Amino acid sequence: MLATPVMINLFEAAALAAVEQLLPPGHQSLGTVLNVRHIAATPIGMRASASAIVERVDGRTIYFRLEAHDERELIGDGTHERVVVNVEKFDQRVQRKLAQ
Repeated sequence: MLATPVMINLFEAAALAAVEQLLPPGHQSLGTVLNVRHIAATPIGMRASASAIVERVDGRTIYFRLEAHDERELIGDGTHERVVVNVEKFDQRVQRKLAQ
């Protein structure tokens, strides 16, 4: 069976694919909220895919509607939020946290 963490990985990848190429140089998005339902089992050997549609953007936060399907039906859905960060500044904050 397709495990829930694998479905979540598909959702994350779909959200990244939807926006990463649109971000300014030196920026990336980080997942901050994920709310999903795994509503149907997918047998081993059956393909599954996910889609992420941007519902809105509010400042640095991007809101997504998620759906996952196998070859037969909807297997999961949910919402996801990602925040856009400047990679250099984010890395500096992480390094400061390590130094404390």
